[in-house]
Amino acid sequence: MERGAIDIADLDGPFDLQATVESGQSYLWNRADGGTYETLHAHGGDEWYATVVDPIPGVTDERVPVRVRQVGGVHDGTVEWEASTDAVPLLTHLLRLDDDLDAIVASMPDLPLLERAFDRYEGMRLTRDPAFPCLISFICSAQMRVARIHGMQRRLRETYGDVAPLDGEPYHAFPTPGQLAARTEAELRELSLGYRAPYVKETATMVDDGEAHPREAAGLPYEDARESLTRFVGVGDKVADCVALFSLGYLEAVPLDTWIRTTIEEYYPDCACGSYAETSHAIRAQFGGEYAGYAQTYVFYHLRAGGE
Repeated sequence: MERGAIDIADLDGPFDLQATVESGQSYLWNRADGGTYETLHAHGGDEWYATVVDPIPGVTDERVPVRVRQVGGVHDGTVEWEASTDAVPLLTHLLRLDDDLDAIVASMPDLPLLERAFDRYEGMRLTRDPAFPCLISFICSAQMRVARIHGMQRRLRETYGDVAPLDGEPYHAFPTPGQLAARTEAELRELSLGYRAPYVKETATMVDDGEAHPREAAGLPYEDARESLTRFVGVGDKVADCVALFSLGYLEAVPLDTWIRTTIEEYYPDCACGSYAETSHAIRAQFGGEYAGYAQTYVFYHLRAGGE
């Protein structure tokens, strides 16, 4: 096992680990105290978070179990890690530690709601989750609270995922497409997936059979990438936007979930243009275009956590 630390002062901008991994972007991390998405600690706390990362092209060729925690503040603290290999490149990728967050925030339009959200959750960054687990997570997200979405993904890992030990402690990887495709709809329903169970099975089968993979959308023009992702069973425009934003790096994507639609109604009614595509285009422009997904995620977390 290897250990190390990343100095937040060396990053371009602040970093808040808890806000980043518990803001509704990722459902692949477990907090050591068992309270992931259930309780928030003042100033983020210093709890360990763990995940198992499957190979990511250009980042790692092997499966990596990793633990990470933040000690100290969002400007001058450290990100301590333990992993089966050097985790710095992996964490830099997953938690977007290579983003110039100061520049991104400075580029945002002068909107009071955004300013309040940025001030309250200073240091929250977007994620780059592996594509298949991200896709399955958001297929399961329909009409669900974030804590229940996380619970579904935890049960999938613990029931069907391979064990990847770290320092003698077992962690579970996310199931492979083949492992999920082999399950029956009834088995998946037993894990509380409900009507999402056939969507998960059929999408996993598509990937396992080589019919399609969510990574194939990467590099396409944004609108084409969103359309490509809707090929998967159970994936509409909103889920496709989530995968585009939180896995594939389309920072302009703005998933139109309930919270953002409410934000549009209350704060930016001129952006309510009827269709998903037209409303999406309007709110992306309202939120500054290139980094509109950052604005969306801050607003989502700010409102969901009772900030207004």
